[in-house]
Parts: sequence; structure tokens; C-alpha cells
Amino acid sequence: MNIWLAVVLTAVGCYAVKLAGLLVPGGVLERPLVRRLAALLPVALLAALTAQQTFAHGTSLVVDARAAGVGAAALALLLRAPFLVVVAAAVLVTAGVRALAG
Repeated sequence: MNIWLAVVLTAVGCYAVKLAGLLVPGGVLERPLVRRLAALLPVALLAALTAQQTFAHGTSLVVDARAAGVGAAALALLLRAPFLVVVAAAVLVTAGVRALAG
């Protein structure tokens, strides 16, 4: 029963957040600060998710082959490589480090 209560409460919460977003006056959304923050928020969330997936294992901090892959992707981005090349570099470096580590 507790799981279903959590599911229902989560659904109601998601609906309430969506409704709150629709009720924001248009003038507030046109402010330069709000527009700038709205443009930067997805980048910040993606960076946080990438860092969490790269350096976390359960509740501990881990630096392993994934960090090398992120480093390779960052280098490819600095060199202005196309997106598929960035992903391929990250995959190949991660796989290579894991193969060398054993």
C-alpha cells in the first residue's frame, strides 16, 4: 500500500508543478534574468548528472575509466569535434582504459 501511495503522491506533485508553471504570468517569463537562467539550467542539470554518473558508485566517490572517457570527450569538445566523434572518443578511451586495467 505504501508504494501506491508514493506513486499517487508523486503523480499529484508532478501535476501541481506543471500547473504552477502554466500559472506563471507571461511578463515574468520575459525578464532577461529569467530567460538567461532558463537557458543555463539544462546545461547545469546535464553537467550534474554527468558528474554523478561518472564519479559515483553507490555512496562512494570513484575515479576510474569513466573519468578518462569524460576527459577524452572534453578534449574532443575543445577541438570542436562533431558530436558523434565526441561520443566515440569517450567510448573508445573508456573501453581502452578498462582493457588495460584488467
